[in-house]
Amino acid sequence: MRDSLTIGQLAARSGVAPSALRYYERLGLIRADRTGGNQRRYARTELRRVAFVRISQQVGISLEEIRDALDSLPASRTPTADDWAELSTAWRARLSEKIRLMARLRDDLDGCIGCGCLSLQRCTLYNPGDRLSGEGPGARLMLPPAEQSPPAGCGAGVTRG
Repeated sequence: MRDSLTIGQLAARSGVAPSALRYYERLGLIRADRTGGNQRRYARTELRRVAFVRISQQVGISLEEIRDALDSLPASRTPTADDWAELSTAWRARLSEKIRLMARLRDDLDGCIGCGCLSLQRCTLYNPGDRLSGEGPGARLMLPPAEQSPPAGCGAGVTRG
C-alpha cells in the first residue's frame, strides 16, 4: 500500500466527495484495500476509474452501464492502454449516437421536433395534424432511429437521423 491514497487524497485529486467515493465502492465501480485499522486505501489507478465514472455520468450513462463496462477490465492487474481501448471500442457506437442526438437537439430545438405541441408555425409543415403521434410518444423527429420508424405521411424534405 506504499503508493496508495487515502479517501481524502482520492477525493481531493478526483474532485469527488468522499461520500460519493464510498458509494462508488459499494456499487463496485472502484476498489479499496483496508489497513489494519480498517481505513480505506486506494491504488492511484483508481483515479482513472473515478474519472471514467464521472465523465460517463456527465454524458448520461447510468451507473449500472458504467459498472458493466468497468467489469470488462481485468480485476487481477492494472488495466493497460489496450484494455481501455477495448472498452472504448465497445462504447464508440453508443457515444457517437449520443453526440449525434445532442447536436440535433442543439441545432433543431427551435423548430418542430414532432412532440405534438403544434405551437410553432413549422409544426404544421413537418407534423400536420400531429400525424407523428401514431408513431408513439415523445419528440418523434429527434429520437434515435432505433426508437422510431419513418413517419407515415409526414411532409417531404424532412430529414431524420
